[in-house]
Amino acid sequence: MEPKDATVVVGVLAMPRLFGLDVTIPVHVFGRHPAYRVMVCGDGNEDRPGGRESASLDEAVAGVRTTHPLGDAVDADILIVPGYGEPYLPVPERYRRTLRVAYERRARIVGICTGVFALADAGLLSGRTATVHWRYAEYLRECFTDIEVVGNRLLVEDGRVLTSAGASAGIDTCLHLIEADLGTAAADGVAREVVTEPARPAEKAQYSTARPHTRETLRATLGWAADHLGDPITVAVLAERSRMSKRTLVRHFVRETGMPPMRWVTLRRIVAVRRLLEVTDWTIERIAAETGFGSPVNLRTIFRREVGVTPSAYRRMRGADAGHAAEDPP
Repeated sequence: MEPKDATVVVGVLAMPRLFGLDVTIPVHVFGRHPAYRVMVCGDGNEDRPGGRESASLDEAVAGVRTTHPLGDAVDADILIVPGYGEPYLPVPERYRRTLRVAYERRARIVGICTGVFALADAGLLSGRTATVHWRYAEYLRECFTDIEVVGNRLLVEDGRVLTSAGASAGIDTCLHLIEADLGTAAADGVAREVVTEPARPAEKAQYSTARPHTRETLRATLGWAADHLGDPITVAVLAERSRMSKRTLVRHFVRETGMPPMRWVTLRRIVAVRRLLEVTDWTIERIAAETGFGSPVNLRTIFRREVGVTPSAYRRMRGADAGHAAEDPP
């Protein structure tokens, strides 16, 4: 699927006992980009005359009502299960079947907050790694022993299945999907539309265990690093700015971000490269210098390792100008 050329259909599954906020978030975020068409699917319209057009999206969100019958959900390109109350109760078979059929038809399946339990109940998380709101992580482990549960992580993507924590993590999840479909520039544009920060890294912890002073110091260091990606950045430099020993910095850094310092720097640099490939016609040499990779060879090697394609291939897929692709041989 090429989202630039075709509408991506996003289905939001209106589960029983659902949390209204978890419905509002995907409708609002995906609704801010013309590449997406959103529908709220559930039992509410199946017996109603007029069916699919009997409620607008605005009406659906205001009263958490459906805009489309449950059967339409199997045709979604992205099917989202919002959080719902009492996740220990069995999921109705019609919803489990809908999830399985949608997955078999190659949809990407997303569980937000306790919506993850519905994915597990449908068998879609068996043998996979998943996350959920920290409050429910241990319960998910107890109920589904064949799932590797990562408790304190913002979101986890395992194949075509994505699971996330609740509330604001739902926004990050939607932006993550937009970035995967359309690139970082498009995701940043939607973030501005909904007045939020760009998507946080998937590995980020749901909550911090650091003391307030330490947390603020780390945030200041992260902000400095993000603004100086083209500078030489080492663990020693970050530790000095944070006024910590290198060992203490690494320990707090992993707790706060979910990854070691230099891994975080590399991923931030990759995001910066992607943005520049999408919105500028800069040469690979200039991009490498601006983002701290130094040489074009180093940039190409790391970019391919992290993104799966060469910079030139990425520019052909996402950039506004493919004319410079020849500068980057495969």
